[in-house]
Amino acid sequence: MSDKNKFETNAIRTQIERSQFLEHSVPLYLTSSFVFEDAEDMRASFAEEKDRPIYSRYANPNTSEFIEKVCQMEGAEDGFAFASGMAAVFSTFAALLNSGDHVVSARNIFGSTHSLFMNFFPKWNISHSYFKIDGLENIENLIQPNTKILYAESPTNPGVDVLDLEKLGTIAKKHNLIFIVDNCFATPYLQQPLKFGADLVIHSGTKLMDGQGRVLAGITVGGRELIDTIYRFSRITGPSLSPFNAWILSKSLETLAVRVDRHCENALKLATFLEGHPKVQWVKYPFLKSHPAYAIAKKQMKAGGCVVAFEIRGGLAEGKRFFDAIKVLSLSANLGDSRSIVTHPASTTHSKLTSAERAETGITDGMVRISVGLEHIDDIIGDINQALG
Repeated sequence: MSDKNKFETNAIRTQIERSQFLEHSVPLYLTSSFVFEDAEDMRASFAEEKDRPIYSRYANPNTSEFIEKVCQMEGAEDGFAFASGMAAVFSTFAALLNSGDHVVSARNIFGSTHSLFMNFFPKWNISHSYFKIDGLENIENLIQPNTKILYAESPTNPGVDVLDLEKLGTIAKKHNLIFIVDNCFATPYLQQPLKFGADLVIHSGTKLMDGQGRVLAGITVGGRELIDTIYRFSRITGPSLSPFNAWILSKSLETLAVRVDRHCENALKLATFLEGHPKVQWVKYPFLKSHPAYAIAKKQMKAGGCVVAFEIRGGLAEGKRFFDAIKVLSLSANLGDSRSIVTHPASTTHSKLTSAERAETGITDGMVRISVGLEHIDDIIGDINQALG
């Protein structure tokens, strides 16, 4: 697809494979393996002298199309698609790190990623150091001779904090670190971290990329050399995305821009409403002027995303009453769905953390995370308003 075309056009017009029937919509390739014309074709294919699918754990036309679309959106050279977002996170780190390596990461990260750093990587002698999101100037003090990766999410889960990606990219380049960004909350439509110095970008395709809560998926894109290392690890360990889920995601990406535009429009209106509500202690949304990193968000994002975080006055008791009073919105732990979702991070997505660990990342007992969906904004605000009481 031409680089001259706009984001929305490339999302729709990228198509890798058609059969002899010349389908308008890309077909499904529900096959575990592929056949060869003869012995030489088989030998050359396994020797990687031919760029063709061999086995769907390695590559499939549907996963290839999905990867190509995300690469175009992010401005990446190559990528690999995974069965879930956490499969992408784990496999990316596992492929690139060796025993004795060290990671410097933002403290405000998804709970499962934090569990990897705390509970699993130490078994393989991989250590980490955390920096606070309001203390980027201290990052260089954490870098050790064995530090290999600098890692961050922006916006963060669940507090929608925003980190200065350009500043992080400059630090990573200065110290020859691999800079990895989880771009799940923003999507490549709102933010392209590679432009700010990232080497790799990770997404949970389960969220806004799918947008309708149907499939699990993950993807890592970036420079060809790093992706090749991740690919060779992943084709052996087997966390690859299924062709069917890749097909769904590729179709979903065709509507990513129009969906995310509405998500962001609704989210900003809801955040503005909540900011003036007497029962709300604070609200955080990247494109609210009251957000601590509003200027940075405006610099590196097209819009603020679909997630709004806020705290209800009255502590746990009032929070429980609020959740029980919700009538229209869903109580769930997912996000990025067409349906608006209300989540209590302290008792769900980040419940495995101690109260002290949650406090370190700004997750209070009364924090509410809303993934603002595509319903009419009057109905979303109406349900939240009546639940607040």
